[in-house]
Amino acid sequence: QVQLVESGGGLVQAGDSLRLSCAASGRTFSTYAVSWFRQAPGKGREFVAGINWSGGSTYYADSVKGRFTISRDNAKSPVYLQMNSLKPEDTAVYYCAGRLNYYSSSIDQAQTAYDYWGQGTQVTVSS
Repeated sequence: QVQLVESGGGLVQAGDSLRLSCAASGRTFSTYAVSWFRQAPGKGREFVAGINWSGGSTYYADSVKGRFTISRDNAKSPVYLQMNSLKPEDTAVYYCAGRLNYYSSSIDQAQTAYDYWGQGTQVTVSS
């Protein structure tokens, strides 16, 4: 079994930065494509950013492009989401999702494409 654990959330002011981490335990011999999703109060869960298994391909939602950066050191390392210039509308619970043994360079934005999910970490941005 695989567990994904997010960390790094918190309460910040508009314009500040945060870095979220997503670490996998369990079947760590497997490689993962990883994406971040978020869910704001009263809204559906939405795709934020994704990175393929090698780290060579990334994709971002238009709402975060230029402000957020997703990264990883290698196929089995934690995945990070660096969030800069945060806005109140970035307030949400952020989830990481893993897709096992997926070796394409494309990033899937559909929640149903992912095999494992973390428990979420709260990010609150005050104005």
